[in-house]
Amino acid sequence: MKQSNTFLNRIPYLFFLTITAVAFFSCNKALNTAPDGKITLDEVFADSAKASAYLNTCYNNMPAKGTRYYFWCRGPVVWSDEAWDTDAEAEPTLSSGRMYSGNASASNHPATNVSADAGNGDYYARYWNMIYNCSYFLSRIQSVDGIQESIRNRWKAEAHVLRAYYYAELLKWFGAVLPIQSAPYHFKDDFSKLKKASYYEVVKFIIADCDSALAIPDLPWRITISGEGGRVQKAMAEAIKSKMILFAASPLNNAGKNYWEEAYQINKASLQNLRDQGYELYNKVNQPQTYLSDIAFIGPDKNEKAALYNEYFTQTMAYSATPVDKETIYQSRDGQGNIWDIDGIGAQDGYKSGTCPTQELVDAYETKDGQPILDLANPYLDEQHLQPNYNLDNKTYNPQNPYANRDPRFYASIYYNGSKRYCLWNFDEVKESPENYPGGKVQRTRIITTYVGEPQTGLDPAVRRATRTGYFERKFLHPTSSNNNPVGGANWKLFRLGEVILNFAEAAAESGHLDEAYAAVNEIRRRVGMPDLPLGLSKEQLILRVRQERRVELAMEENRYFDIRRWTSPEGDLSKTDKWLTAAEIKRNADGTYTYGRRLVRPTPRACYENKFLWLPIPLNEANILLSNTGQVWQNRGW
Repeated sequence: MKQSNTFLNRIPYLFFLTITAVAFFSCNKALNTAPDGKITLDEVFADSAKASAYLNTCYNNMPAKGTRYYFWCRGPVVWSDEAWDTDAEAEPTLSSGRMYSGNASASNHPATNVSADAGNGDYYARYWNMIYNCSYFLSRIQSVDGIQESIRNRWKAEAHVLRAYYYAELLKWFGAVLPIQSAPYHFKDDFSKLKKASYYEVVKFIIADCDSALAIPDLPWRITISGEGGRVQKAMAEAIKSKMILFAASPLNNAGKNYWEEAYQINKASLQNLRDQGYELYNKVNQPQTYLSDIAFIGPDKNEKAALYNEYFTQTMAYSATPVDKETIYQSRDGQGNIWDIDGIGAQDGYKSGTCPTQELVDAYETKDGQPILDLANPYLDEQHLQPNYNLDNKTYNPQNPYANRDPRFYASIYYNGSKRYCLWNFDEVKESPENYPGGKVQRTRIITTYVGEPQTGLDPAVRRATRTGYFERKFLHPTSSNNNPVGGANWKLFRLGEVILNFAEAAAESGHLDEAYAAVNEIRRRVGMPDLPLGLSKEQLILRVRQERRVELAMEENRYFDIRRWTSPEGDLSKTDKWLTAAEIKRNADGTYTYGRRLVRPTPRACYENKFLWLPIPLNEANILLSNTGQVWQNRGW
């Protein structure tokens, strides 16, 4: 019988353990012992130290996310309608260029067939390997001698959470083309009886794993010492449950069934449990000397709400019993590199800008009076998004002064024409940039000008250090980081309370618990000083506002890519969101004023909007082996 190189061939006879002891397990001496080479699994699970090292392997492929996709790319952020990747033109053979051109197949897909940097990429094989490791660990750990029961129980709980996480990631990317592996597969098993589970069935299995972990008292709710940094805990289990039942209830995945009340109940319980354990929104500027300084330039007039939001995303959570950051549930173990050099304002150091927020994302930020800029039910009057359908109730927004009076999260997240940044600018200014000339290669304040023809930070269709959209990313960029102030990107926040609150808001709105949906959304808005949602919205209007709040609050955090898919029907596509993307076309007038317009980022449509791009394809060789073994077609439609 043919065997797959993923979940069908993990043979529990001989295992070559390559993992060395991981620092975040230093609290237990057993977890600091590296396996001693090529040994049988019976030998591994005859020794508590080696068994603990096997658990280490279950952590091997926890992703760093953020900028750590191939070649310092933000992956799903720039593959959705949130942002455009400058590498798409500068390096068209890399992942974003290939996604935009539709150069993807089941045998060579740019989102999966890439070098796995910091746990990103090649998901199918790596996550199945991890699921096998977790399942095998759970099948053997109970019989291992020489372990305190409290430690054994915690390890079991961790394996349950990790397996739930890897299943959740596979389900998010690939959809319901997965079997449920509650016990490890054996070489001699009859794989002809392998069956695809429904999306809902896989989610229920994920929830069961999370519940198994939550029932174990020895698994903590929060990691409180740095030596255990990176270990999973109960809060992560609640966050996984919250997210995945929301996905199961969504149109793409629900198979025509209504799971919204169940999603509401699960989210309500998970959110309350997290609150009971001290998780709360980040609600205070803790480093005013940095984020409210005269050189931070976060919003007009040192906007405190914008400053706290920017501070949250540019600081790595500390492990403490009383942390300053009580919002982050789980963060990656890896940093994000020198973001100012590879994912900020490219001209600063002369390399690349990376993620450029789109005009569509900018349009999503309301004015500070709480009014949307566009009609949320029909935001554009044309297919190409060049004709905005303005919200007639918004009397504040001025298309020729577009960045005034906006949601504080806009100022915390995006550099726009007229923004300022203080740092080391590694170039001399020229007269063609009168706002900044003469400048110099020194630490200084520069006005970020993004008009057509600006030689350093202006709109350009090909230059890597320029902007494709008229905007630069700032959400994850420290206010003054540079080569002489090397503050790297904070560890990526894989789960945070703000997302769980919005998961609950969506489930509550969809299931008809409108008052609770209002309260949840308003909690998110009040944190940044935005007005409450207007009363009297219909269920349909409230759902639109909840979705818009997700778009703004979770902007560029890898949620939008999955949200616009799960809100789509299985027969639908992404033509309304991802086919055409626009930029701010700004022209500088002779008197130093600006005229604002819009233009397409690229004159041809992106190809990654078609129905088949709702899911990633199973790698071709895996799909063929599954077909051969089971007689069923497992491949996603269109691939």
